[in-house]
Amino acid sequence: MVSRGRRRLCRRCLAVGLFAVVLASSCAAQQSAGPATPKTGANPLAHMPEAQAARQNAPTDDQSSPTFRVNVKLVNIFATVVDQNGAPVGGLTKQDFTIFEDDKPQKIAVFNRESGLPLSIVLEVDTSLSTHKDLQLELQSARRFTHTILRPVDALALFQFSEIVDELTPFTSNLRRIDAAIDHVHPGAATAMYDALYLGARALGRRQGRKVMVVITDGGDTVSTTDYAEALRSAQEAEAIVYSIIVVPIEADAGRDIGGEHALIQLSHDTGGKYFYASGISQLDEAFRKISDELRTQYQLAYYPSERLSDSDFRRIKVLVNTPAGKDWTVRARTGYYTSKAE
Repeated sequence: MVSRGRRRLCRRCLAVGLFAVVLASSCAAQQSAGPATPKTGANPLAHMPEAQAARQNAPTDDQSSPTFRVNVKLVNIFATVVDQNGAPVGGLTKQDFTIFEDDKPQKIAVFNRESGLPLSIVLEVDTSLSTHKDLQLELQSARRFTHTILRPVDALALFQFSEIVDELTPFTSNLRRIDAAIDHVHPGAATAMYDALYLGARALGRRQGRKVMVVITDGGDTVSTTDYAEALRSAQEAEAIVYSIIVVPIEADAGRDIGGEHALIQLSHDTGGKYFYASGISQLDEAFRKISDELRTQYQLAYYPSERLSDSDFRRIKVLVNTPAGKDWTVRARTGYYTSKAE
């Protein structure tokens, strides 16, 4: 017979053996799963691709203390610098520019001379009743502009607007297709200028690279469902540069829409573009020539916002250029950006 004391000993041995097996299994599982994540000091987003990209691209002054940025948007600005005669100034460097966001200086992370960056252009032509007299001259000048500015890497979409807005051709670099679309421009009655600006900006918002909107109009608006504020915000959200060619057949015409003209001037200013007055074919051609020259001599500046200084979703931008003594230079760039898109 096995004594009662020996039975107790065997049971103890069995318990110790089972404990050893469980302990060994637990250690093996931990080794296969890798080291545990510390509960403190760990960044749960550190393995996300966006964080890795931001960490690699973020400028640092001290390599021993890297700066980590997670989901920080790189703010792009396309700036044009002109002299006292309105001619573009080329050959500038990163050190010639200073950027402020909400009055706080920013560190320029990206600088390029962007004359070669692809262009997406929305060309919008007012075909309302008030523009019938000069419409064909406007179209001839617009056709010359497209043949001058477009390269194989660029694309243009043609819109006409009267009481409704029509996209006559989507973005293309095919000049024959654009010419055919220009030939199909037809007169209308009323004017939906703000609707056209809004829809043109929405089309540009889906594009990459430099985005430009050129609108030919007398500045009147009679039937838009979109107002000025909505049109401006849409252009700013799309990062579109707006050039306005304001057609004024008779300088002192009592039928001019001065309010509409001023709205176009302000919209062009706020997006970094420019406005032109044109009362004939030579002035139309000159306006298009100046737009072409500017688009070939732009600078790309970009920065990561250093901190949030306001609860507003709109951030104000100011770009300054170091002007040599005896020179009179002007820099044009968009005046701000939205951190969130309107619904």
